[in-house]
Amino acid sequence: MIAILNESILWWHWIVLGIVLLILEMSTGTFIMLGLGLAAIIAGVIDVFFSTSFTIELSIWMFFSVLTIAIWYQWFRMPTVSHTGQSNYTLDTLGTLSDDIAPGKRAKVIFDSPVLGTSSWQATAKTHIAKDSRVAIVEVNGQLIEVKNI
Repeated sequence: MIAILNESILWWHWIVLGIVLLILEMSTGTFIMLGLGLAAIIAGVIDVFFSTSFTIELSIWMFFSVLTIAIWYQWFRMPTVSHTGQSNYTLDTLGTLSDDIAPGKRAKVIFDSPVLGTSSWQATAKTHIAKDSRVAIVEVNGQLIEVKNI
């Protein structure tokens, strides 16, 4: 059977298979067949230049298929960064403390630019900070913002 395949499967069969898989990929949108199609085209191109046997072509196709699918899954599993919500807000906004703040107590902070839609927030701090001090956000904890003196 392998001898028949070695004689009958030519380089252009791999390229046609790759193109068919790429066309099928356009109708599914899963990106799995994209890797299989690219791997088939690579196997066909390698067969053009090196005239390899079917078993080597099949091995090349399987190797590049697994490689491209692994790369796709690695890229797909990367965490996406969303700029909405409290946990992903940038913490570089500065503000001015309108009251003294003691550890465990709350005070009002007026920020230079709105933080999550408003410029005025209730804030806590781990250290004592005097009124009219410039503060930076350390962490957003629900409806409270933890600040530090800068």
